Amino acid sequence: MISLKAQRLKTFFKAEQTTALLAAVFLIALLAGQVLGNTDPTTLLARAAIFALAALSLSFILGQGGMVSLGHAAPMGLGAYVTLTLALFGIKDFFLVTALAFMAGAAFSALTGLIALRTRGVYFIMITLAFAQMAYYAMSSLSIFGGTDGMALPVRSTVLGWPLFRSDGATALIALLLLGLAYGGIMRVTRSRFGMVLRASHLNESRAVALGFEPLTYRLLAYSFAGGLSAISGVLLANLTDYISPSFLDWHRSGELIVMVVLGGVARPFGAILGAFALIYIESLVGGFTQYWNLVLGLVLRAIVLLRGRLESRLRAMP
Repeated sequence: MISLKAQRLKTFFKAEQTTALLAAVFLIALLAGQVLGNTDPTTLLARAAIFALAALSLSFILGQGGMVSLGHAAPMGLGAYVTLTLALFGIKDFFLVTALAFMAGAAFSALTGLIALRTRGVYFIMITLAFAQMAYYAMSSLSIFGGTDGMALPVRSTVLGWPLFRSDGATALIALLLLGLAYGGIMRVTRSRFGMVLRASHLNESRAVALGFEPLTYRLLAYSFAGGLSAISGVLLANLTDYISPSFLDWHRSGELIVMVVLGGVARPFGAILGAFALIYIESLVGGFTQYWNLVLGLVLRAIVLLRGRLESRLRAMP
């Protein structure tokens, strides 16, 4: 009984520390945006939170299931196009748009995952890239959506009839709220039986099969769920930018999401959030001085790769 209470207290304080750390990150991000001066801090914060949601969904399948997807921007772009399509028909209720976008992203991931998840390693990466590029060229060929030029969003979504998305500040708050809910949900899933089986299938698939589990089913469910979350970030991005184009689905965007996850550390959901904020703010800060901000990002990535192993070994050696 005592050990159970101690475990609950430990879990509670860990959750409190994580919540406080999240609040600190958001506050620092808002202040950093204010210091930059050349960019609206609330817009920058909203953009960072939106990409953090997409990076968080990618971190879930990459860290727990070992699925390195180079096409994770495809469901994100589909979510944006669902928002555009519904807006053209006068449907702008955020809850309805989000639900349909989630289903569209999950359905796309499920259909493509049935093929991609039967492969491993570089073959999986290339198949996800191929499916994403197919979606990219499909949207580029649709003249009804402006083709390669894209199209402006006719009207932003509303929340229970309130035009909250007219303000970038309100958009940032909604994005942060959804990010917090997604983070809490993913943490619960990773600690659940589903998450343990998914992780075990990644670490030792043959042993998981021997125990009576079907790894493909668990991977497919996780892959579909992550695609749905990525589509929700696309809904938010469409409302923030007021413009949707096929570039939302491009493989360069998927590469950016992978960089965000690597920046924060693979298999660390909170690290994906930190990585997303870091990349967005590095781009804004350094991009204001030079167009070669990717060089700075590359140096930061190199330093993280070289120093992370040493830092973690020292932390383990500490009493």
